[in-house]
Amino acid sequence: MTTAMGSTHDRRMKARRGLVLFLSLVAIFNLIFVAIVVETDDTRWFLALMWSVALASVICRLFLREGFRDVSFRFGGWRTLRILLAAIAYPIAIGLIAYGIAWATGLAEYTDPPHGFLTGLLLGATVTTAVACLSTTGEEIGWRGYLLTRLIEAGVPRPVLSSGVIWALWHAPLIITGSYVVNSGGSKIIGLVGFALTTISSAFVIARVRLETGSIWPAVVLHAAWNSIIQSAFDPATTGDGAQTWLGEGGVLVSVVAVVAAALASRGRWTKLLAPGEPLVGAGPSQPAGKGTS
Repeated sequence: MTTAMGSTHDRRMKARRGLVLFLSLVAIFNLIFVAIVVETDDTRWFLALMWSVALASVICRLFLREGFRDVSFRFGGWRTLRILLAAIAYPIAIGLIAYGIAWATGLAEYTDPPHGFLTGLLLGATVTTAVACLSTTGEEIGWRGYLLTRLIEAGVPRPVLSSGVIWALWHAPLIITGSYVVNSGGSKIIGLVGFALTTISSAFVIARVRLETGSIWPAVVLHAAWNSIIQSAFDPATTGDGAQTWLGEGGVLVSVVAVVAAALASRGRWTKLLAPGEPLVGAGPSQPAGKGTS
């Protein structure tokens, strides 16, 4: 009993040390790269910013001698493939509901893109998503490959919610400085709040596909699919004076639909895997997301 309690305590303390170092590095890198983006007005630095999250996790792993196995680059078989397809379908469903409501009610206007909406949607769900994985992999190695599992192992209350809040705050400097426009032509406050709600909601869905499969790839693909499909398929098909208030990543309708979708996706008992077939130590027994995981 004493040995088990001591082991649990040591594991939690080690995870907490990792969290402190990781979050400190993420904050420092964020300030550096956001300052560069603001100074140069060069969005190509966004890629470096996204990969700085992965760099922070690598430094933690090396400095604390944690190793890299739990990043979980293993695929996980057919079950993971099915969840990958669901991950791509998720932003399509969000887009069809949120944008569909806006188009139908006149809150925004549908305009057929030059190459057609279905073509843009198909490209967004395939080629553009594949390209976007080059950047989202950098974030996910840090967010779901390190932060999420450390929050759970450290015994932090509501670890999934905490990961989503941290993820949203990480974007805030870019939005506040206007370097990343999520509500062009609309209210920056609405954009910031809406983006935070959408990001936190997405964090629940991404966390679940990561923990259910024990693989980081569904998280990478879902993140990439969201960026690609919303931005390259639905946004180009939308015009109107109020479009940017209701739609886009910070839009009111998108954030509301994302919150509802996250609530539905979080229902039931979660399987919490560190890697395919390997339970996450310290996560406790599988349970409804609202009680222990989220």
